[in-house]
Amino acid sequence: MKVSLGFICGIGILSLTLMGCVSGLQGSSYSRSEALQIQDLEFGILLSTRPVVIQGTQSEKGQFPGAIIGGVAGSSIGEGKGKEIFMILGAVGGAVIGSMVEEKATRTQGLELSIRLDSSRIISIVQEVETINEFQKGQRVRVLVQGQLARVSPE
Repeated sequence: MKVSLGFICGIGILSLTLMGCVSGLQGSSYSRSEALQIQDLEFGILLSTRPVVIQGTQSEKGQFPGAIIGGVAGSSIGEGKGKEIFMILGAVGGAVIGSMVEEKATRTQGLELSIRLDSSRIISIVQEVETINEFQKGQRVRVLVQGQLARVSPE
């Protein structure tokens, strides 16, 4: 089976597009399941911020397209059993590379926020931010808590 370079590029672009659909972890971003849910609200003062990197995801969204592209590319090498071996090696290698591409594409900038709540309790929350300067030391913030999940936003 001969496959064109355009087909392989198309699969690659599709996989990157799908990875772009991952929802954010910002204080203003809510998942569908969080909508209409009761959340506890606390207020506090931001003690400090520290820039962090939030690792990206590694799932079948990156592995599957990578395996297809790698398998197709591998199948164009060799003859007979050799062709099958290169197809398998290409699929495995493509899955690994696809997973790495997905992780890098979904990696985001975050901040570790240390907060003294009005109740005097000190907590730390890591969340995605658009810019590192989004929060400043001494700023009043709101902390929304739902179970083990929390988000911080300016008051």
